[in-house]
Amino acid sequence: MEGVRDKLAQAAEKLHIGGGQEAAAEPSPDAAKIYVDESAGSDDSGDGSKAKPYKTSLAAMLAKGQNISLFIKKAGELDEKDKASADEDGYVPISATGQKRVKKLHEAAVKKQKKLEEAAAKEKDKANAESKKLEESKGVTLGEDSKDARKIKIHQGAEHRDKRVKIFGWVHRLRQQKDMHFIVLRDGTGFLQCILQGQVAQTYDALTLTLESSVELRGTLKKVPEGKEAPGGHELVVDWWECLGKAPGGDEAISNLIAEDMEPSLLADRRHLAIRGQTASAVLKVRSGVLKAFRSTFDKLGLTEVTPPCMVQTSVEGGSTLFSFDYYGQQAYLTQSSQLYLETVLPSLGDCFCVQESFRAEKSHTRRHLSEYTHIEGELAFINFEELLEHIEELICGTIERLLADTEMKMLVEQLNPGFQPPTRPFKRMDYKAAIQWLNDHGITNEDGEPHKIGDDIAEAAERKMTDALNVPIFLCGFPREIKAFYMKRIKGNEEFTESVDVLMPGVGEIVGGSMRMSDAKELLEAYKTEGIPSDPYYWYTDQRKYGTCEHGGYGMGLERFLAWLTNRWTVRECSLYPRWTGRATP
Repeated sequence: MEGVRDKLAQAAEKLHIGGGQEAAAEPSPDAAKIYVDESAGSDDSGDGSKAKPYKTSLAAMLAKGQNISLFIKKAGELDEKDKASADEDGYVPISATGQKRVKKLHEAAVKKQKKLEEAAAKEKDKANAESKKLEESKGVTLGEDSKDARKIKIHQGAEHRDKRVKIFGWVHRLRQQKDMHFIVLRDGTGFLQCILQGQVAQTYDALTLTLESSVELRGTLKKVPEGKEAPGGHELVVDWWECLGKAPGGDEAISNLIAEDMEPSLLADRRHLAIRGQTASAVLKVRSGVLKAFRSTFDKLGLTEVTPPCMVQTSVEGGSTLFSFDYYGQQAYLTQSSQLYLETVLPSLGDCFCVQESFRAEKSHTRRHLSEYTHIEGELAFINFEELLEHIEELICGTIERLLADTEMKMLVEQLNPGFQPPTRPFKRMDYKAAIQWLNDHGITNEDGEPHKIGDDIAEAAERKMTDALNVPIFLCGFPREIKAFYMKRIKGNEEFTESVDVLMPGVGEIVGGSMRMSDAKELLEAYKTEGIPSDPYYWYTDQRKYGTCEHGGYGMGLERFLAWLTNRWTVRECSLYPRWTGRATP
């Protein structure tokens, strides 16, 4: 009532209800004198007396009714006529026009209040009916289910149409109508529309069901009617069910905890809930499919999988990004790369690969950096640089082909990255020096705002601008030795540069780094010395050049960067189950 009174009082003020040139309205003989002071009155605490006047005429009439004589003390200066009719305190009888206007506003307010009261009564009746229905639902029981039902996963639904099945899962979506409930069930293998009607929709658990509750549903799988759509083209008509674990509603409902536009750090804190979302789970499924496809491609290429250690006492990419820890009183580190170990495997198992976690203590907050990431690394013996490039090209393209040959994976990739087109071979070859020239020709400066020069380590932003502009996969080759790791083979006749390569993909930049490795023990020992690295801890690595050396090369691919490119994700953090970056090690 107060809200209505305030709005209508404001409207009255706009109409300048008060004294005027018209003759004062004649009050009925029994009409009470009610006072309104536009400056000092109060619609909240006023009672209509001179001691406690109202602020507006409408508030006075709402409180006292229409059979009142209104006297107004205007906020501004009184004109001569008002002065003549004003009492000793400055109150003037309301004009006939003013009285008429305020009566109209009063009638409108009363009518509106009546509607509000009727609506409130309806809401109360509805709440009472729902409360009664809820109370009665406690007496509705489905009893034990004695019929046969085969336990299946959602993805097996097409094989069991028109059969009675039981399915377990979580309530992904929920739409409750008067006598029918629609559930979209999720079990990790897919989504299934389920219909609860009749008695199964009248139980207490049915009426209080919440998103993310875990349930067991039994019923018959039916093809959806013509013109209707549902995941898999069928729906479960439920005849018996049970709520196994009810999720909270209200303020704790998952829809209040997780939203796409939520602050990123909150989503990171609630990653355990966020991965239940359709997009996040789709990315993780594609990640699984990609790993499977990579392993299949490696198998076709004849590489053997090995599992090197993650706790090491030597560095691969320099000491500045090592995570160190105490290992039984000795200094040890989390590995930056398994490459050195893979090289030792070549003489015994031949070409090999690993899928292993790597750790980099880089305080980088870019959208393509993680402190822990899945590293796909390979090493090949008796090859040259061109053969290494051809192998990487086949690995990437072959993996994509195998992934998209899987109907479910193709559908998920299309869902995440509509219009995705597999890369075509051969990839564009681009020399480092040519890249420096391209950047300068296109006005793309280095991090200091200056033109790029030979020897620069091309920064991420500049590299990505070039890659996005060319919009094709690029083999960027021949980096200066000063900006690459100590073990990379020098280009014969141009020893200031290395037989190295970065694979750049539009939208994400570098996803693979590789090179030919030094094959000569003397050259490697000299590289240790140049880098200021003691050779003794690397004795086992140097021995590979002593006991039957060979020309060999390899590479490392960041799985999360590959996925960010494939699924068109803004950041690699979306491509990791529980991403770790500077300052983030939870949950």
